[in-house]
Amino acid sequence: MSKARTASALAVLVLAAGLTGCGSEDGTGKGGDAQARPSATPPVRAVRDAYDRTVAAGTAKMTVTTEAVADGQALTARGSGVADLRNGASSVTLTSQGATVEQRVVDGVVYQKPSGGQGGTVPGGKTWMRIDLARLTKKGSAGRSQVTDPAEPVRYLKGVGSAHVTRLGTQTLDGTPTTRYRVSVPVSALTSGDAGRERELRRQLGGSSLPVELWLDEHGRLRQESVRLTLHPLKGVTPGQANTAVTSTTVLRLSDYGTGARITAPPAEDTADVTDTMTRTRAGSS
Repeated sequence: MSKARTASALAVLVLAAGLTGCGSEDGTGKGGDAQARPSATPPVRAVRDAYDRTVAAGTAKMTVTTEAVADGQALTARGSGVADLRNGASSVTLTSQGATVEQRVVDGVVYQKPSGGQGGTVPGGKTWMRIDLARLTKKGSAGRSQVTDPAEPVRYLKGVGSAHVTRLGTQTLDGTPTTRYRVSVPVSALTSGDAGRERELRRQLGGSSLPVELWLDEHGRLRQESVRLTLHPLKGVTPGQANTAVTSTTVLRLSDYGTGARITAPPAEDTADVTDTMTRTRAGSS
């Protein structure tokens, strides 16, 4: 796989793990109130409320790092950008293996611009690739990407029970006091009632839950999320990779609630729709 295509794939992987918003640098940004202080709130309630309090901030800056290891080879991706939490839009630039991908998500559509723009990477000599996630889902592609909602990482925590949440203590991140939690997220909370997808994800994870750690600020908003997991290949879906598990760690560091985040789709004449190509590729590998 070329460097540009590797970085492009990692961009989706990182965002699927979840982009979300952050708080103002002084910890007094929009969307919070004194009653939301996590240290004075039962752990399960603080975790359940994190989505609403994060989205209430409106917009945010973000940084994200993903480290993945497969078959003895390590790959690291680092990115930064902004999110419009209320509208589910985001814009992030990701760098991996010397290649850069600019990615925007607008109205459930992913736009990716590999480093160098034109030059053969994008079909038809265009600058941007267009991926319609709703069409991918309708056409039976494997999995449902969370990239359509930058605050998805905390949305799926709204239904966790008290047995799934542990408060680990307090920690200061970039000068901001936070409370740290460990959450064991049931796979069922990630699959929106899709029984087939739930079975698939259980096999890939090798268990019934996903381990997540969260750092919430004094207003109950997400400041950092860390997800470490091992994905086992599915028989028949990854030919020739039956014994190759992928271990990845994704960390989101959040800051600057209320930042400017005007995110728009690229001009239509500069984009090439690759949705059908991706669908055929995935179908051919199954």
